[in-house]
Amino acid sequence: MKMQSGKYGSFEFTLGNRLLKLCALGLRGNNSVMTTRLVASRLRFSSSLILLGALCLTAFAFAKRYHYTGKPFEDSSYHGGPQHIPGRVMCAYYDLGGEGVAYHDSDAKNNGSGALNPADGSYLNQFRMNEGVDTSYTKFHDEIDNNPYNLVLPPENLLYVGWVEPGEWFNMTVQVERSGVYTADLLYTSSGGGDIAFDVNGRQVAGPITISPTYNAADPIAWRQMHHWGLAKDFVQIKLRKGVQVLTLHVLTKGHMNFAYLDFKPKAK
Repeated sequence: MKMQSGKYGSFEFTLGNRLLKLCALGLRGNNSVMTTRLVASRLRFSSSLILLGALCLTAFAFAKRYHYTGKPFEDSSYHGGPQHIPGRVMCAYYDLGGEGVAYHDSDAKNNGSGALNPADGSYLNQFRMNEGVDTSYTKFHDEIDNNPYNLVLPPENLLYVGWVEPGEWFNMTVQVERSGVYTADLLYTSSGGGDIAFDVNGRQVAGPITISPTYNAADPIAWRQMHHWGLAKDFVQIKLRKGVQVLTLHVLTKGHMNFAYLDFKPKAK
């Protein structure tokens, strides 16, 4: 900050890479210590107002940019509202809101519900079949998801998001019990590995995270490579604030993965 002498005293200071000037109008030269102190006081007050205004504008811009219109999933069977952390967050319970709001998918067709799983009126076969995110559920007939090549055995009739491709994402509204750092386990399959990332309220908080493949060359059935289930323990660490948050899972590379759930727990001390 500097003071320039002249007919009127003027002050310069830099805030946010912008040069701002405040003029002490009506105050001549440096003839009075009191005048100088008065101008300096006014300068500090003015700079505080400018800083406060800048912070308010930043907060307003952030809120406007990340305004979210999706809603927690609910249907005839699930009425739980936001999913809870600590606890299990089901990927198939991604938010309501449609393409570009609650999720982004490569195509508008659900390749699981209503397609691989025929629309026969049953809850599992028709689960969210009119949405773009591909969903299915674990099956224990013909050793599909209870095959001998699993790393872990998933529950039967467990809903999951599958057929994922790079660039796809989906949101899950969660209710965080208390602020802190959380780790999560992921129940998944992956025929060739890949990378994913996570956002919270529109800002990336973790990633890229590499998913290990569950491929097993010993399995003679090629399509079943997508049904070798594994559990990635403590594979992600995320700092979360108490309250309702929007958690986004992004698929970054490779795809060909199925995501069943994330088990969140406070990070061990």
